[in-house]
Amino acid sequence: MRNRTIGTDPATRRDVSVLSLGAMRMGSSTDEATSFAILDRYVEAGGNFIDTSDNYAFWDDGSQGGQSEELLGRWRRSRGIGDEITIATKLGARPLAPGTGYIDNPEGLSAKVIRESAERSRERLGLDRLPLLYAHIEDPRVELRETVEGFAELVAEGTVGLLGVSNHWAWRVERARNIAAAAGLPGYEVLQYRHTYLRPRADLPGQLSRDGDHGLVGADLLSYLREDPRLTMVAYSPLADGGYTRSDKPLNAAFDHPGTEVRLAALRQVAGETGATLNQVVLSWLIGGEVPILPLVGASSVAQLEESLAAVDLELTEDQRTRLDAAR
Repeated sequence: MRNRTIGTDPATRRDVSVLSLGAMRMGSSTDEATSFAILDRYVEAGGNFIDTSDNYAFWDDGSQGGQSEELLGRWRRSRGIGDEITIATKLGARPLAPGTGYIDNPEGLSAKVIRESAERSRERLGLDRLPLLYAHIEDPRVELRETVEGFAELVAEGTVGLLGVSNHWAWRVERARNIAAAAGLPGYEVLQYRHTYLRPRADLPGQLSRDGDHGLVGADLLSYLREDPRLTMVAYSPLADGGYTRSDKPLNAAFDHPGTEVRLAALRQVAGETGATLNQVVLSWLIGGEVPILPLVGASSVAQLEESLAAVDLELTEDQRTRLDAAR
């Protein structure tokens, strides 16, 4: 497994696997035995970058979430896992009450919530310090300065390492980072957004905003990453939730435009040349791109994980990458 360094401060930066493992359904729809087997195989293959959230998976049983973190805590204790594994978690999108959701009733990003939620996550995961903590969704009700200072206090206390942000408009990410820099505080260094090989439409209303889906990576975020190599992008749903290979998993409406079929044709051609699966070509394309991306994959079985692991060793030629990039 290849690694990449995330973060710039020697005290908090981490060397993490170029392929991250998502634990969203572990402890809920993916049972404990299967989850442990997937986690064990990932670590055996050299993986060390696991992703979760304090609200996973509230929708499974109408709770407030926490099942994924709890399972990871049990796995860590049973396997004697220490600081060698980077577990990233998120806060801000936990429902305030059981039976509600993150759209209508999220906890948000106040300083109080940040502190209390981070403490709950540390307890569930069995960690003295959260290696990477994300702001999961935007909270327009709270001043950015309060959120920035709330996260920075935890870093100063040593209970949080790196800071990340997910599903925020690029301008709000930059504004928050400027507030932190001006005050000499740690800011967001890792961005987690939905990104894959297919290009999304930008004109559809989003789940979190009437102005569009700011969880999808667009040209603005790619340009931002290109201009500031200190930032790292982690891509969730890189395999389009099964849409590349499964007829029962239709592609998201964001990809409903003529350019999608052109890019799918290029993808199929390269897959045929390499003998790899469509999913493996997508993951290799992300990992080795001009703007390198760390794909975050889920797995409901060890077999699914094996397909993703094999993509790490798939090297696309310059010509294949050029054709994939140029497809419109």
